Amino acid sequence: MNTTPVSTETTGRAQPIPARLTQLVHQRVEGLSLDSEFYTSALVHDLDIAAIFAKHWIYVAADAELPEPGDYVTITVGPYSVILVRDDDDQVSALHNVCRHRGARILNDASGSVGNLVCGYHHWTYGTDGSLLHADSQPADFDRSCFALKKVAVRSIAGLIFICLSAEPPEDFDSVAQRIESYLTPHQLMRTKVAAQEDLVEEGNWKLVMENNRECYHCDGHPELSCSLFPTYGYEPDGLPARLRPAYDRYLRAEADLRRVSADNGLPFERIQELETPVTGFRIQREPLDGAGESFSPDGRIVSNKLLGDLTEPRLGRLSMHWQPNAWFHFLSDHAVTFSVVPLAADRTLLRTTWLVHEDAVEGHDYDLQELKRVWKQTNAQDGVFVQRAQRGVSSPAYQPGPYAPNEYQVEAFCSWYINRLRAHVEAESWNGSSAALDDAAGGDGLEVFP
Repeated sequence: MNTTPVSTETTGRAQPIPARLTQLVHQRVEGLSLDSEFYTSALVHDLDIAAIFAKHWIYVAADAELPEPGDYVTITVGPYSVILVRDDDDQVSALHNVCRHRGARILNDASGSVGNLVCGYHHWTYGTDGSLLHADSQPADFDRSCFALKKVAVRSIAGLIFICLSAEPPEDFDSVAQRIESYLTPHQLMRTKVAAQEDLVEEGNWKLVMENNRECYHCDGHPELSCSLFPTYGYEPDGLPARLRPAYDRYLRAEADLRRVSADNGLPFERIQELETPVTGFRIQREPLDGAGESFSPDGRIVSNKLLGDLTEPRLGRLSMHWQPNAWFHFLSDHAVTFSVVPLAADRTLLRTTWLVHEDAVEGHDYDLQELKRVWKQTNAQDGVFVQRAQRGVSSPAYQPGPYAPNEYQVEAFCSWYINRLRAHVEAESWNGSSAALDDAAGGDGLEVFP
């Protein structure tokens, strides 16, 4: 069987990509949904971890999740476990959750607070910066400095934390950060706190979860969300159905008003959309909301009386950001909501939703927690059903890729980005060959993606 030699990010050793996967990547037809195997194959799942999640900047947490030195969260991505911890210098470190003695996992809880990082097996003790502080019963010439925890590349943009598991992270992160930071800064996420965080395991492939987010063709199935969104969302003007013309005229008036309000408050307004071709693809735009135009709620009014940062104008619509490959965000005047996606298996995906409010907002006084969560808690549950139905459908022998509608252009952009990144991975490894395997982020001691 023909195979392409490929080094995996989990081993550092060349592993073969089956010829069928290479064929799938190269036969994708633009404008059509992906072949079934992209959603159902365990081998594709492994390839996604190696080529997408281990090689790109992925969103993992908000700075607000680590408010004090010693606070940590653990992140699991395929065979990787990563510790995010705020160190004594108030910086966030990202460290592989693997003891340098005999490999035991150091932290086993999802979150918590520590003074030091202590392995429960033989009690090797590390500082929150990853340095080895204590290792009992070692010879006199033992050099602790050689056994620090292995670091993971970590960056923050205006209060949002991203990691890259590759030893050679994409170099375009700084330019992307520079372009979007001015959009995020007025919401001052560094001065927020976590009001709520909920994990939902969706019974579908991670790409179905992302595709579902990237369109509103199905938004009639979201009555709570539809109260805040204009029914024209996702349409380009020249593709607008006649029945939506009155709503579009209303949208244009709201957009003009929001543009004026944004200018008065010094907020960037113009859309930046680079979803398909950059290694780090993104889209960011401020858009009006329907109803009162203030927040995600049944009447469009704010759901927290304490506005974010130093904002004084509640009617700022929503600042939305899409991030390839695994996240989307909504920043409003009164709160922010972050969404991150991590594959668990070919047919299971973790969706983590986090609601952020002003650090001084008081639950029960400034906001009602259930009202704060209402729209997206319901929307997530509804989307979970849609994703499960889609997974069942693409698993059928009767499935064949179907055409995207014009208002699903962001789905096409996501799939094109995904295929482009897989092609780059396959072509790079084919060029390198088995003798030029890339160094992996874990130092070559991890699990094999293609065992």
